[in-house]
Amino acid sequence: MDAATIIFYLLAAMTLGSALLAVTSRQIFRSAIYLLFSLIGIAGIYFWLDYAFIAAVQIVVYVGGIVVLIIFSIFLTQQAGEDLPKPKWTQQLFAALAAFCGFALVLVQILQYGFTEVTQTGTAEEDRIGRLMLSTGEGGMAFPFELVSVLLLAAMIGCIVIAMRKSSNESSAIES
Repeated sequence: MDAATIIFYLLAAMTLGSALLAVTSRQIFRSAIYLLFSLIGIAGIYFWLDYAFIAAVQIVVYVGGIVVLIIFSIFLTQQAGEDLPKPKWTQQLFAALAAFCGFALVLVQILQYGFTEVTQTGTAEEDRIGRLMLSTGEGGMAFPFELVSVLLLAAMIGCIVIAMRKSSNESSAIES
């Protein structure tokens, strides 16, 4: 086993372990931190595959943007230290069934199509990707990118409004 294989297995274990902890933790702040480590592990796998542009986008957009937004929203709603309610046994059963079906589907696809080793003939075309992301013409991604940013802004404003409404209700209840 060479060093590259060991690095891959370490990154994969970090990603999967963090993802499992993110969905099983009962503290929402810890779940967000585990999500952060899982996304960093995915970026590490992209770096390992020599896709530096996609890894950088993974870090900037997901780790630097989405996770920070989630953590900021958690602090705004003042629920960072509270435990989430324990799920009912029926929810746990359906979650386990869904996970089993997902693993079975992946296994069927692997057994049906298999994998062959492919040698990389070129590098990711960062210039073409950048031009496509910024173009507004046919196939351009500028409009969907801006649409997602407006959606995230609306979600953030909604979190602030909910947090302010909740804190004003609590303060009026204390005054009564």
